[in-house]
Amino acid sequence: MSNKHKGLYFEQQALHWLQLQGLKLVEQNYHCRFGEIDLIMLDQNQLCFIEVKYRTSQAFGGAAYSIPPSKQQKISRSALSFISHHQQFQQHDVRFDALLIQDQPGPQQAQIEWIPNAFDAASY
Repeated sequence: MSNKHKGLYFEQQALHWLQLQGLKLVEQNYHCRFGEIDLIMLDQNQLCFIEVKYRTSQAFGGAAYSIPPSKQQKISRSALSFISHHQQFQQHDVRFDALLIQDQPGPQQAQIEWIPNAFDAASY
């Protein structure tokens, strides 16, 4: 399976898991000139911009360390672009989440860790 197909597969897994947690999908794979946002969802009245990360091992810090400040800045700028083009969300509180998917040794299912407010939008 190619990296692109793996990414789409795990984004679908993340979407399904988050929907089970009560979030509602607004947009998936939002692209703009600043970058891309994997999932945009509503958690009650909060608009959540969610970065999905999958890793096969804990090497180099695992999934949690794969959202560096430069990526956070791209997500923040992309979120601002999304909000400016979708006026119906301009009054919503905004949150930046990470959903980390980590393979487990053996036949176990992958571990999912959802981190609401994983980073701030201070770098708009």
